[in-house]
Amino acid sequence: MAEAAPDDLKTVVLNDKHVALGGRMVPFSGYSLPVQYPTGIIAEHKWTREHAGLFDVSHMGPSFLVLDNKSGDGEADHAAIAAIVEPLICGDIRGLKPGQVRYTLLLNEQGGIHDDLMVARPAADGWGGALYIVVNAGTKETDFQRLAAAAAGKATLNRSDHCALLALQGPEAAAVLDAIVPEAVELGFMHYASFDWRDTKLVIARSGYTGEDGFEILVDPEHASSFWDTLLADGRVKPIGLGARDSLRLEAGLPLYGHDLDETVSPVEAGLNFAISKRRREAADFPGARRILAELDGVLERVRVGLLVDGAPAREGAPILDQHGAEIGRVTSGGFAPTLNRAIAIGFVSPAHATPGTRLQVLVRGRAQPAEVAATPFVPHRYVRKASK
Repeated sequence: MAEAAPDDLKTVVLNDKHVALGGRMVPFSGYSLPVQYPTGIIAEHKWTREHAGLFDVSHMGPSFLVLDNKSGDGEADHAAIAAIVEPLICGDIRGLKPGQVRYTLLLNEQGGIHDDLMVARPAADGWGGALYIVVNAGTKETDFQRLAAAAAGKATLNRSDHCALLALQGPEAAAVLDAIVPEAVELGFMHYASFDWRDTKLVIARSGYTGEDGFEILVDPEHASSFWDTLLADGRVKPIGLGARDSLRLEAGLPLYGHDLDETVSPVEAGLNFAISKRRREAADFPGARRILAELDGVLERVRVGLLVDGAPAREGAPILDQHGAEIGRVTSGGFAPTLNRAIAIGFVSPAHATPGTRLQVLVRGRAQPAEVAATPFVPHRYVRKASK
């Protein structure tokens, strides 16, 4: 039975659509969101792997950071806006090409991860001096505060979290979108642009959080309902809730902020070395650089690993044990993987126990169960690196 949101929770633009579809609404990051629909999490998970799943991720924090005074020189304006953001993160924003999206990390002074986020450079002419930034829901208020403080007197942060942000994911996502906004299918992975649809603009990125090919689409509140309905009118598309979103990202080996990532975990411990751009490493000009560069040189006490678990799923907080029963770490995410038909987990252990194939144990309800360190992703990613058309 679908339920209305409690008074203390925010609702997304499409809340009534989810309730009407029988979505089981639960609290998540201060919002009322559907954890599943009547078909159930496993069916939704498998549908996304085989067809196209439609996720409402409007609780996230999309925004646009725009220079207050542009020079008119696109490259100079881009360098100026990049200079505002880069002191907060470890990514090379200055080096972004028009239309390119970069995954990066907002760091604290100790090198811990305050959030992971997407930063993109607009492709359209005349958009030098602007960035499209999407942050996580749970930290968006503090993220926006940090960005606004860094931009004070130089740029303005325009929040777009009143809009709908939809994720269309799965092997048939491109074919579905091709029938609605065909130009968007020409995007390659981690690129974005704005597209006309009816009498509005859609901001579409080829990206996602499932390991599948797909798109994340920002649409204004006035057109959100009709766009949602247009997508669902295609028989290849079904609505998917937070439960399957979590199992899909776990199979894809993708970390979840607040669970696998937090203020104590560094990018190196998290296995996100790729997010520390080469130019930034060489300049050592990002927060926590001393710690992070030392870890890159091997001074490392723990690392994130994947685990294949025999028996019942090991949930967050479950102790990870060596073969002698000594605790060597903790599970940070765990559950059942429908694609593999077995339990999997993510956790942190010492580098000495992190080699794939290492036999370990996890403690589940007081019982030690066999586990094996596995390379991630557990299920191969199927991103489309180049344009489809």
